[in-house]
Amino acid sequence: MNLILVLIVGGLIGWVASMIMRTDAQQGLFLNIVVGVVGALIAGFLLGGGASILNAPLNLMTILWSLLGAVVLLAIVNLVRRGAVR
Repeated sequence: MNLILVLIVGGLIGWVASMIMRTDAQQGLFLNIVVGVVGALIAGFLLGGGASILNAPLNLMTILWSLLGAVVLLAIVNLVRRGAVR
C-alpha cells in the first residue's frame, strides 16, 4: 500500500514540478512519476537522509521538500539538454 501511495504522490509532485518548470507538454504520466520519485530521492540526499516522501511520514513539509527536489532535477535536465535553465 505504501508503494502505491508513493507512486501517486510522486506523480502529483512530478506534475506540479513540470508545471513550474514549463515542461509539462513534454512529459507523460510515467515521466511525471519518475521525476517525482527521483526528486524525492534528491530531496532526501540534500537533507542528509532527511524528509522526503520515500522515508518520512507524509506531511506538507515532506511533499514540499520532494517538490523542491523534483524542480532541481528538471532544472538539471534542462541545463544538460539546452545549455540553459528555462
